[in-house]
Amino acid sequence: MPLELYERNGWWWFKGRIDRIPGGKYYRQSSGIPSAADKGEAYREIARFEEQEFKRHYIGEEQAITFSEAVLLYPAGTLEAADLLKIVPLIGDRPVAKITPQEVSNLGPKLYPNSSTDSWQRHVVTPVRAVINNAHRLGKCPPIRVTTYSKQERLDQDRARGKSSRVEKTPGSWEWILAFRAKANPYLGAMALFMFETGARISQAAAITPADLDLQNAQVWMPEAKGTEAQWVTISMDLVIELANLKPRRPRKGPHGKTRPKEHRVFGYQAKDGVYKAWKTACKKAGIEEIMPHAAGRHGFATEMLVRHKLDAATVAKAGRWSDRALMQKTYMHDENATDKVQEALRTGRVQALGGGNDNDKKTKKK
Repeated sequence: MPLELYERNGWWWFKGRIDRIPGGKYYRQSSGIPSAADKGEAYREIARFEEQEFKRHYIGEEQAITFSEAVLLYPAGTLEAADLLKIVPLIGDRPVAKITPQEVSNLGPKLYPNSSTDSWQRHVVTPVRAVINNAHRLGKCPPIRVTTYSKQERLDQDRARGKSSRVEKTPGSWEWILAFRAKANPYLGAMALFMFETGARISQAAAITPADLDLQNAQVWMPEAKGTEAQWVTISMDLVIELANLKPRRPRKGPHGKTRPKEHRVFGYQAKDGVYKAWKTACKKAGIEEIMPHAAGRHGFATEMLVRHKLDAATVAKAGRWSDRALMQKTYMHDENATDKVQEALRTGRVQALGGGNDNDKKTKKK
């Protein structure tokens, strides 16, 4: 018998077998459409269900699920959802198993022709890959692996849009932090110092509540971030005193204009969205370079420890909670005065070669 629609407990249900599948199983389940809705909507849902089951029977589970269906299985955040809304109209009807890595890469320039390849990676490749691989973990489709855009692709796109991407970040320093704090409000100034001293991300700093402080032992419970588990982090006594005198406050509003949260935050901000405007204002008042929180804090911490104080990479990676030491050195460590240092080394070498070196050098030559 064909699928029959009927009402049950305020919802449209259906029962029966699908005629196009000989010997198919018997179904009895809700359509997901409330009975208050138009009955035609329920019939359309049944038709969609029949088509999906038909594909599963003759093509296989992995071939049947479309990208739109995979999106419904994925717990997307607010920002990811916004990206996916632009992607679904282009590949929503495509069977996930037939979507190729090249097809995903090609969506970048199609959706954002004037953006950098880094933006393509962040707003297209990353969410598409996350959706498909989530569906794979649920046993719905094969996984997908999409490589990043090549250096040549990045350079070509930069030339096409007349703008360079990956501008070198200026890391924070003690001089910059002190100048910033002199003009920032107490909460923003304390947050800047905290990030610079601990290498915390702005999302971590904003999430800290009074319950996360153990000032008697000079510790803060650092929230997890990007795969790094939450853990206790030691802070300086100067920062202990400052936090002890900083009255926690409730943020004015949640991220993206959401309702004001009930929970107090140590630094008074709910998320990074509320920080940037005040941060830029403080930079302008102080008459200093506009270094944004991530560069001032996390990049500043790595450069301060590795370059200015020459601590070993293993120690800095552990203190700053980097699981990938090579990534820390490649991305977060910034050489300073490189040209001056090289020129000085060349001058010193020339002087020594001409016989103007120290006594030890001369003794070595005589031997």
